[in-house]
Amino acid sequence: MSTDQASTQAEDEAPPPKRGFRFPSALTVLAIVTIAVWALTFAIPAGQYQRGEDGKPVAGSYHHTKSPEDFVQRLNDLFLSPVNGLYGIKDTRSGQVAPDNTGDLYGSAAVFLFVLAIGAFITVVFATGALDRGIARLAHRLRTRGVVLIAAIMTVFAILGSVEGFAEETLGFYGLIVPLMLALGYDRMVATGTIILGAGVGVLCSTVNPFATGVASSAAGISLGDGIVLRLLMLIVLTTVTILYVVRYAHRVKADPSRSLVGFLPGDREAADAATTDSEPPPLTRTHQVVLVAVTITFVFMIFSIIPWAQVLTGDADAAAYGWELDWSFAHLAALFFVAAVIIGVLARLGEQKLAETIIQGAGDFVSPALIIMLARGVTVIMNNAQVTDTVLHSMEGAVSGTSSAVFGLLIFGVNLPLAFLIPSTSGHATLAMPILAPLADFADVPRALVVTAWQSASGWMNLWVPTTAVVMGGVSLAKVGYNQYLRFAAPLLAILFVLICAFVALGSGLS
Repeated sequence: MSTDQASTQAEDEAPPPKRGFRFPSALTVLAIVTIAVWALTFAIPAGQYQRGEDGKPVAGSYHHTKSPEDFVQRLNDLFLSPVNGLYGIKDTRSGQVAPDNTGDLYGSAAVFLFVLAIGAFITVVFATGALDRGIARLAHRLRTRGVVLIAAIMTVFAILGSVEGFAEETLGFYGLIVPLMLALGYDRMVATGTIILGAGVGVLCSTVNPFATGVASSAAGISLGDGIVLRLLMLIVLTTVTILYVVRYAHRVKADPSRSLVGFLPGDREAADAATTDSEPPPLTRTHQVVLVAVTITFVFMIFSIIPWAQVLTGDADAAAYGWELDWSFAHLAALFFVAAVIIGVLARLGEQKLAETIIQGAGDFVSPALIIMLARGVTVIMNNAQVTDTVLHSMEGAVSGTSSAVFGLLIFGVNLPLAFLIPSTSGHATLAMPILAPLADFADVPRALVVTAWQSASGWMNLWVPTTAVVMGGVSLAKVGYNQYLRFAAPLLAILFVLICAFVALGSGLS
């Protein structure tokens, strides 16, 4: 037997190589979370607070109740959780969520459609060739100043997050920022961190955000401006730390691509190589310029349309809207991007057949993150229908009652962490928790504004990483990075922010 034959026979007889563990996809992670939360509802007793005329829970009114659902009904909730997460309707009397109820929309149908519209819009823009060439030229000009661009984008997102809760809206920017960061020589994690962490730290340090600070301040019976100095200081410090963290990773990856936490997909490195050459990319045609102007107008108009200007400019969470305010929701934004996609296709003379095909293709490409958003919302439906959320809140009320002012703020921050996991919506979390927790500040001899700051810090910190928020799970899906990879990237920063938040809250308690 020859040496080659012996080697071949040994290879044939050798055991197959073991397959390494692969972290599940975002869809699988959410499926596991859904089942785990559903199982926990059997261990957590049902209970409710009495509600006032405004629908807010009354402090001290919690009482245990008989579970509103038997095992079969709970099994049905688990079965229908994706459907309820999309278009579940919350009954105005019972508070239960089901697809055939009468009441207010509880599901994420509007955000779901918004993501599909973004997919259609971005795909049409790329089909014109304008965005590719525009990004190539911008990346070429900034090939030695990418750090400045990262810092600028994160600063703008942080300000928008702090002022008006700019979070879910960032899902529309992945189609622009991911290829730009790749062209600058970075990886997809840099783009992900720039978007999620940039806007997220702004929401965490909301100054006059009406959907977080505004709702919480109103529920606490204080002005939107109370505590703004501490929150503004937090915004400056935490945003600076976050930008430095992302920039440090970006610099490391550009210097040594092998240190990337996510690696590179086919075509990623080619974009960087093209941008770093000395030869300047081809100039923009007249059509390209028109398309890029239309894209800019679309995004600027989106930001203008969602800001509650009267509340932001006056500092009054209950201020009446100006006559020129649009107060658009995600339903309006979805329509905006579908219409903008058609207009841009016409301006670029794509033709009716190609435009229709491109819109359908773009919406289809974004179905995955849209489904993730739907599943994340379905988790909160399970908690709501089992009526265990108030029980969790009641346990927090007991944990912070009777504590000293020195530890009260830290406890408020700590007890709101699990509630933020269950209720990723800042306005929903504030409406539920603040009427209970704010009056406790009076007994601890600390200002209620500190409760608002501690609460929004807990909500904002959790929403930087929990799998029940559409911003994170939809974002990593759009950027095509693994959820586990994002956690590995963000974990050190999360620890740093946790320590800084505790320091600021303790400082606020000491100065009260």
